[in-house]
Amino acid sequence: MGNDLITEYKGRLLQVTDLPALPATFEEVNRLVESPDASPEQIAKVISYDQALAARVLRMVNSPIYGFPGRISSVQHALVLLGLNVIRGLIISTTVFEAINASMAGLWDHSLGTSLACSTIARAIGRKNPEEYAVAGLLHDIGKAICAVQLSEAKAEMDNLVKQEDISYREAEIRILGFSHTRINSWLGGHWNLPLLIRQGMEFHHEPLRAEFHPDVAAVVQLGDMFARIFDCGFGGDTGVNAIDPRGMKMLGLNQKKMEELVDAVGEEIVTVLAQLKG
Repeated sequence: MGNDLITEYKGRLLQVTDLPALPATFEEVNRLVESPDASPEQIAKVISYDQALAARVLRMVNSPIYGFPGRISSVQHALVLLGLNVIRGLIISTTVFEAINASMAGLWDHSLGTSLACSTIARAIGRKNPEEYAVAGLLHDIGKAICAVQLSEAKAEMDNLVKQEDISYREAEIRILGFSHTRINSWLGGHWNLPLLIRQGMEFHHEPLRAEFHPDVAAVVQLGDMFARIFDCGFGGDTGVNAIDPRGMKMLGLNQKKMEELVDAVGEEIVTVLAQLKG
């Protein structure tokens, strides 16, 4: 596929007028982030003015995914405990997936399952910021969601190809578009000015060792994606279970015994948590 067509697709995917609209709150939050004088209190107040958005964010941060179930009572409290990067990721994910859920049914549940698994894995291997790993997991397939809206005719072709030839959704994307959702994730991550750690998890979760700065995050998301599929969380576009790069597991310090323990830990939580979040 030529560069001209890829450029055309990129332009269509990032057309702000057609993308599911992020709330004005998100732009205001980003503006405040750039201001050296802005305080967490100011940022929290801006988010809280959008009551529907604040409710969605608080519902998510009070889930067991982020380690504070039922204990965060305000947006300001969430900012202090989880940080702005997590809150920004939640604003994006809850807004986009709510707007396009009908276009790719099951993707939100799959993303929630991956997010929960990433959080569990990151805690098990002793990472200091498991919440950001969880957000990378939550956003790892958002390129599929955007493509379903912006390139609906291509989405139909990919669905047919997956069924007819029993291939992965990613392979179908590459054959129809010339690139996969990970490339779209990279474009979106830059478009939304997301932090590098989250962007690398989104972009390289199928090839963790290609991540220049945060291969461990990409490896956690790859493993989280596999767990979500094993435990039948939603639908990511195909019914296969992704292959895991053993070098990534070695990098995370995971041997066979630790992997078995992780499977048990994720399995115990995932059904309960997803039921609560769907409530």
